[in-house]
Amino acid sequence: MFGLDIGGSGIKGAPVDLTRGELTAERVRIVTPVGAKVRDVAKAAGEVVKGFGYEGLIGAAFPAVIVDGRALTASNVDLGWIGTDVAGTLSAATGGEVAVINDADAAGLAEMRFGAGRGIAGTVVLLTLGTGIGSALFLDGELVPNTELGHLEIDGQDAELKTAESARDREGLSWEHWARRVSKYLRHLEAVLWPDLLIIGGGVSRKADKFLPLLEGVRTKVVAAELQNDAGIIGSAALAIEKAARPNAA
Repeated sequence: MFGLDIGGSGIKGAPVDLTRGELTAERVRIVTPVGAKVRDVAKAAGEVVKGFGYEGLIGAAFPAVIVDGRALTASNVDLGWIGTDVAGTLSAATGGEVAVINDADAAGLAEMRFGAGRGIAGTVVLLTLGTGIGSALFLDGELVPNTELGHLEIDGQDAELKTAESARDREGLSWEHWARRVSKYLRHLEAVLWPDLLIIGGGVSRKADKFLPLLEGVRTKVVAAELQNDAGIIGSAALAIEKAARPNAA
Protein backbone atom coordinates (compact mmCIF):
# COMPACT_ATOMS: atom_id res chain seq x y z
CA MET A 1 0.00 0.00 0.00
CA PHE A 2 1.16 3.54 -0.71
CA GLY A 3 0.28 6.82 0.99
CA LEU A 4 0.57 10.41 -0.19
CA ASP A 5 0.27 13.51 1.98
CA ILE A 6 -0.28 16.60 -0.16
CA GLY A 7 0.04 20.03 1.43
CA GLY A 8 0.60 23.62 0.51
CA SER A 9 4.32 23.45 1.27
CA GLY A 10 5.25 19.83 0.60
CA ILE A 11 4.17 16.58 -1.02
CA LYS A 12 5.23 13.47 0.92
CA GLY A 13 4.87 9.81 0.09
CA ALA A 14 6.02 6.32 1.00
CA PRO A 15 4.92 2.69 0.92
CA VAL A 16 3.14 1.61 4.11
CA ASP A 17 2.82 -1.64 6.07
CA LEU A 18 -0.75 -1.52 7.39
CA THR A 19 -0.31 -4.49 9.69
CA ARG A 20 2.07 -2.41 11.80
CA GLY A 21 1.20 1.14 10.78
CA GLU A 22 4.74 1.91 9.64
CA LEU A 23 6.49 3.17 6.54
CA THR A 24 8.45 0.45 4.79
CA ALA A 25 10.89 2.87 3.19
CA GLU A 26 12.12 6.34 3.97
CA ARG A 27 9.49 8.85 2.88
CA VAL A 28 10.22 11.21 0.02
CA ARG A 29 9.26 14.86 0.30
CA ILE A 30 9.31 17.38 -2.52
CA VAL A 31 8.38 21.03 -2.35
CA THR A 32 4.86 21.78 -3.55
CA PRO A 33 5.07 23.67 -6.86
CA VAL A 34 4.59 27.42 -6.51
CA GLY A 35 0.91 28.27 -6.66
CA ALA A 36 -0.12 24.63 -6.02
CA LYS A 37 -2.12 24.50 -9.26
CA VAL A 38 -3.94 21.33 -10.23
CA ARG A 39 -1.71 20.18 -13.09
CA ASP A 40 1.55 20.97 -11.27
CA VAL A 41 0.61 19.27 -8.00
CA ALA A 42 -0.71 16.18 -9.80
CA LYS A 43 2.51 15.90 -11.79
CA ALA A 44 4.62 16.21 -8.65
CA ALA A 45 2.53 13.58 -6.84
CA GLY A 46 3.03 11.26 -9.80
CA GLU A 47 6.78 11.74 -9.57
CA VAL A 48 6.78 10.79 -5.89
CA VAL A 49 4.86 7.56 -6.51
CA LYS A 50 6.75 6.56 -9.65
CA GLY A 51 10.06 7.22 -7.90
CA PHE A 52 9.33 4.17 -5.75
CA GLY A 53 8.35 2.08 -8.77
CA TYR A 54 5.03 1.48 -7.02
CA GLU A 55 1.96 0.15 -8.80
CA GLY A 56 -1.34 -0.45 -7.04
CA LEU A 57 -3.76 1.21 -4.64
CA ILE A 58 -2.81 4.66 -3.36
CA GLY A 59 -4.24 6.77 -0.57
CA ALA A 60 -3.91 10.56 -0.71
CA ALA A 61 -4.40 13.07 2.09
CA PHE A 62 -5.43 16.46 0.70
CA PRO A 63 -6.05 19.87 2.37
CA ALA A 64 -9.74 20.23 1.51
CA VAL A 65 -13.20 19.04 2.34
CA ILE A 66 -13.48 15.89 0.23
CA VAL A 67 -16.82 14.42 -0.87
CA ASP A 68 -16.98 11.56 -3.39
CA GLY A 69 -13.36 12.20 -4.31
CA ARG A 70 -13.94 15.88 -5.14
CA ALA A 71 -12.55 18.93 -3.35
CA LEU A 72 -15.24 21.31 -2.11
CA THR A 73 -12.76 23.70 -0.52
CA ALA A 74 -9.06 24.47 -0.91
CA SER A 75 -6.65 25.29 1.91
CA ASN A 76 -3.16 26.52 1.04
CA VAL A 77 -3.54 25.25 -2.54
CA ASP A 78 -4.87 26.95 -5.66
CA LEU A 79 -8.62 27.67 -5.65
CA GLY A 80 -8.78 25.86 -9.00
CA TRP A 81 -8.91 22.66 -6.96
CA ILE A 82 -12.44 23.48 -5.81
CA GLY A 83 -14.80 21.20 -7.71
CA THR A 84 -11.93 19.12 -9.07
CA ASP A 85 -12.13 15.33 -9.10
CA VAL A 86 -9.01 14.95 -6.96
CA ALA A 87 -9.14 11.16 -6.98
CA GLY A 88 -9.42 10.99 -10.76
CA THR A 89 -6.76 13.64 -11.32
CA LEU A 90 -4.25 11.88 -9.07
CA SER A 91 -5.11 8.49 -10.53
CA ALA A 92 -4.25 9.75 -14.00
CA ALA A 93 -0.97 11.25 -12.76
CA THR A 94 0.19 8.26 -10.70
CA GLY A 95 -1.14 5.40 -12.81
CA GLY A 96 -2.84 3.82 -9.80
CA GLU A 97 -6.31 3.83 -8.28
CA VAL A 98 -6.40 6.66 -5.74
CA ALA A 99 -8.66 7.18 -2.72
CA VAL A 100 -8.64 10.73 -1.32
CA ILE A 101 -9.31 11.95 2.20
CA ASN A 102 -9.10 15.26 4.04
CA ASP A 103 -5.61 15.64 5.48
CA ALA A 104 -6.66 15.98 9.13
CA ASP A 105 -9.02 13.01 8.75
CA ALA A 106 -6.08 10.99 7.41
CA ALA A 107 -3.95 11.90 10.42
CA GLY A 108 -6.84 10.99 12.68
CA LEU A 109 -7.31 7.60 11.04
CA ALA A 110 -3.64 6.82 11.56
CA GLU A 111 -3.75 7.79 15.22
CA MET A 112 -6.93 5.81 15.85
CA ARG A 113 -5.60 2.68 14.15
CA PHE A 114 -1.96 2.76 15.23
CA GLY A 115 -1.27 5.69 17.55
CA ALA A 116 -2.58 7.66 20.51
CA GLY A 117 -6.25 6.78 19.88
CA ARG A 118 -5.76 3.05 19.43
CA GLY A 119 -8.44 1.09 21.30
CA ILE A 120 -10.21 4.20 22.61
CA ALA A 121 -14.03 4.13 22.51
CA GLY A 122 -16.40 7.07 22.76
CA THR A 123 -15.78 10.49 21.22
CA VAL A 124 -12.21 11.26 20.18
CA VAL A 125 -11.03 14.45 18.51
CA LEU A 126 -7.68 14.92 16.81
CA LEU A 127 -6.58 18.52 16.25
CA THR A 128 -3.65 19.50 14.05
CA LEU A 129 -2.26 22.82 15.20
CA GLY A 130 -0.25 24.25 12.33
CA THR A 131 -0.91 26.97 9.77
CA GLY A 132 -4.56 26.56 10.76
CA ILE A 133 -6.42 24.02 12.87
CA GLY A 134 -7.42 20.77 11.22
CA SER A 135 -9.75 18.37 12.97
CA ALA A 136 -10.85 14.75 12.83
CA LEU A 137 -13.82 13.46 14.83
CA PHE A 138 -14.38 9.81 15.76
CA LEU A 139 -17.26 8.06 17.50
CA ASP A 140 -16.38 4.58 18.74
CA GLY A 141 -13.55 4.46 16.21
CA GLU A 142 -15.66 5.52 13.22
CA LEU A 143 -14.70 8.71 11.38
CA VAL A 144 -17.19 11.55 11.02
CA PRO A 145 -15.58 13.11 7.93
CA ASN A 146 -14.81 16.69 7.01
CA THR A 147 -15.28 18.44 10.33
CA GLU A 148 -13.97 22.00 10.41
CA LEU A 149 -13.59 22.57 14.13
CA GLY A 150 -10.85 25.13 13.63
CA HIS A 151 -13.60 27.47 12.46
CA LEU A 152 -15.47 27.44 15.75
CA GLU A 153 -16.03 31.08 16.66
CA ILE A 154 -14.32 32.46 19.74
CA ASP A 155 -14.51 36.17 20.56
CA GLY A 156 -15.97 36.85 17.12
CA GLN A 157 -13.15 35.16 15.17
CA ASP A 158 -12.33 31.74 13.78
CA ALA A 159 -10.47 29.97 16.56
CA GLU A 160 -7.55 29.09 14.30
CA LEU A 161 -6.68 32.76 13.74
CA LYS A 162 -5.52 33.06 17.34
CA THR A 163 -4.88 29.45 18.37
CA ALA A 164 -3.00 27.78 15.51
CA GLU A 165 0.76 27.39 15.91
CA SER A 166 1.17 29.97 13.15
CA ALA A 167 -0.38 32.55 15.50
CA ARG A 168 2.23 31.72 18.17
CA ASP A 169 4.99 32.22 15.63
CA ARG A 170 3.45 35.30 14.05
CA GLU A 171 2.87 37.09 17.35
CA GLY A 172 5.99 35.83 19.11
CA LEU A 173 3.96 34.33 21.96
CA SER A 174 5.53 32.53 24.88
CA TRP A 175 4.49 28.92 25.44
CA GLU A 176 2.57 30.06 28.53
CA HIS A 177 0.60 32.71 26.63
CA TRP A 178 -0.15 30.39 23.75
CA ALA A 179 -1.20 27.59 26.13
CA ARG A 180 -3.82 29.91 27.62
CA ARG A 181 -5.27 30.43 24.14
CA VAL A 182 -5.22 26.70 23.42
CA SER A 183 -6.91 26.06 26.77
CA LYS A 184 -9.70 28.51 25.96
CA TYR A 185 -10.26 26.85 22.59
CA LEU A 186 -10.28 23.35 24.06
CA ARG A 187 -12.77 24.37 26.76
CA HIS A 188 -15.04 25.78 24.03
CA LEU A 189 -14.69 22.53 22.07
CA GLU A 190 -15.54 20.54 25.19
CA ALA A 191 -18.75 22.53 25.64
CA VAL A 192 -19.82 21.55 22.10
CA LEU A 193 -18.76 17.89 21.91
CA TRP A 194 -17.84 16.57 25.40
CA PRO A 195 -15.04 14.37 24.02
CA ASP A 196 -13.46 11.46 25.87
CA LEU A 197 -9.99 12.12 24.44
CA LEU A 198 -8.25 15.00 22.68
CA ILE A 199 -5.19 14.27 20.54
CA ILE A 200 -2.95 17.17 19.54
CA GLY A 201 -1.16 16.61 16.23
CA GLY A 202 0.69 18.69 13.69
CA GLY A 203 4.34 19.64 13.90
CA VAL A 204 3.86 21.19 17.33
CA SER A 205 3.13 17.75 18.78
CA ARG A 206 6.90 17.19 18.81
CA LYS A 207 7.08 19.95 21.45
CA ALA A 208 4.09 18.75 23.50
CA ASP A 209 6.11 18.86 26.75
CA LYS A 210 6.38 22.64 26.35
CA PHE A 211 2.63 23.37 26.39
CA LEU A 212 0.49 20.38 27.39
CA PRO A 213 1.48 20.71 31.09
CA LEU A 214 0.43 24.39 30.91
CA LEU A 215 -3.18 23.78 29.84
CA GLU A 216 -5.72 25.11 32.31
CA GLY A 217 -9.32 24.14 33.05
CA VAL A 218 -9.53 21.40 30.39
CA ARG A 219 -11.42 18.41 31.82
CA THR A 220 -10.69 16.02 28.92
CA LYS A 221 -7.51 13.97 28.77
CA VAL A 222 -5.18 15.63 26.24
CA VAL A 223 -2.31 13.70 24.66
CA ALA A 224 0.20 14.28 21.89
CA ALA A 225 -0.12 12.46 18.58
CA GLU A 226 2.35 9.61 18.23
CA LEU A 227 2.86 9.29 14.46
CA GLN A 228 3.67 12.95 13.81
CA ASN A 229 4.83 13.63 10.24
CA ASP A 230 4.02 10.13 9.02
CA ALA A 231 0.36 10.26 10.10
CA GLY A 232 -1.04 11.63 6.84
CA ILE A 233 0.79 9.03 4.76
CA ILE A 234 -0.27 6.14 6.99
CA GLY A 235 -3.86 7.32 7.37
CA SER A 236 -4.39 7.87 3.66
CA ALA A 237 -3.05 4.38 2.94
CA ALA A 238 -5.43 2.96 5.55
CA LEU A 239 -8.33 4.69 3.80
CA ALA A 240 -7.35 3.20 0.44
CA ILE A 241 -7.34 -0.35 1.74
CA GLU A 242 -10.64 0.19 3.57
CA LYS A 243 -12.25 1.50 0.40
CA ALA A 244 -10.86 -1.44 -1.55
CA ALA A 245 -12.68 -3.71 0.88
CA ARG A 246 -15.89 -1.75 0.16
CA PRO A 247 -15.84 -1.55 -3.65
CA ASN A 248 -19.27 0.04 -3.87
CA ALA A 249 -18.30 2.88 -1.55
CA ALA A 250 -17.76 6.33 -3.05
